[in-house]
Amino acid sequence: MIDVQTKNRIEEYLENYLSDKRKRHTYAVALEAINLAKRYGADQEKAELAALFHDMYRGKPIEVIDRMVREFSLDPSYLGNSNLAHGKLAAKIMEKEYDIKDQDILNAVAYHTTGRAGMSLLEKIVYLADAIEPGRRYPGIDELRKLAYISLDKACIKAMSRSIDYIKSRGMELDRDTLRAKNQLMEEERNTYD
Repeated sequence: MIDVQTKNRIEEYLENYLSDKRKRHTYAVALEAINLAKRYGADQEKAELAALFHDMYRGKPIEVIDRMVREFSLDPSYLGNSNLAHGKLAAKIMEKEYDIKDQDILNAVAYHTTGRAGMSLLEKIVYLADAIEPGRRYPGIDELRKLAYISLDKACIKAMSRSIDYIKSRGMELDRDTLRAKNQLMEEERNTYD
């Protein structure tokens, strides 16, 4: 699916532009995404590729993020918010500079922080891999890691609930995509048991 030259370019970028901490996180997310893809029968190469890209723009200065938000005509709500903008920007760069057109991979990168209603299997895998990679430490992480290998949807709901509670407790603005994603997954879970 992805040629060796493109993968080498990606890894070169990661080595040259990410901090050591961000590199460790990125490679840990990639490994976790591969493991989740194996467990749920998803394309492992797509999972790895999306995970390698997911935080490419996470550590950029806000001035650079804002310039890129404008350049790519993203919603102005992403200005001044690198936490929400970095995935959207990484997906745009994947398409523009790496010629990756697979919409599922692009969505997995774009929505890895928030999730969204109608998430694909790959999107759920990358979202969770980012939340549970071995370097993550927060209350409930061990339970979430176990749940991720039992029920992908229930683990996504739990991770989203945790994110929503955390964001609200900090008085930050909640991205509506997370709420929509959680509500849809909960509705699907209810319908499964009706």
